Amino acid sequence: MSRELILNRIYDALGRSPQTAPPASPTLPPAKPADPLKAEATSALVDLLTDRLVDYDATVTHANADTVGKVVAELLGDAQTVVIPHDLPEDWTAASTAQFHADSVEEPLSVNQLDSVDAVVTGSTVSIAETGTICLAGATTGRRAITLVPDHHVVVVKISDIVESVPQAVEVLVERDLDTAVQTWVSGPSATVDIELERVKGVHGPRTLNVVFLED
Repeated sequence: MSRELILNRIYDALGRSPQTAPPASPTLPPAKPADPLKAEATSALVDLLTDRLVDYDATVTHANADTVGKVVAELLGDAQTVVIPHDLPEDWTAASTAQFHADSVEEPLSVNQLDSVDAVVTGSTVSIAETGTICLAGATTGRRAITLVPDHHVVVVKISDIVESVPQAVEVLVERDLDTAVQTWVSGPSATVDIELERVKGVHGPRTLNVVFLED
């Protein structure tokens, strides 16, 4: 008589159900090894975009999910009032003591209100390494006015949103259904040359542009 049959009869006599073996743990697929070529290409794009932005008088700082709030707070400095898009991630501004005013299409701040704030914090949609350009479109970037009126702009750029060329950036906009949305393309702080060939900052946008590269 088999051992299993004997045990089953004992369980029957005791009024208990036969014990069954615990289900096997699911087999997880092996982790994919990091692609060194992709990592190298991403690093090259970050370096190129950094070079372009710095050349345009913007500043570039790196952060991750744990430090982005602290980095944004440090860049805001002594700013007392800051405008943000309604859908900006809360952790990006959680470390700052400034007073934040959320702006949205449904409840827009007035031009006078925007003119009175010290800074603006937004996300970004896609950035182009070749040209040093940051495209603003969609929920985390807000209305165009909030990035054109304040004098100081802190913009968070996800590293995964950096592409090499303009055509690639347009492809991203199409994929996200933002190709027909209102957009602002920024390459450094606002700078204009007057009739005397004097470079003037802040005429058509912020004088100060701080870019935060967010690892994701």
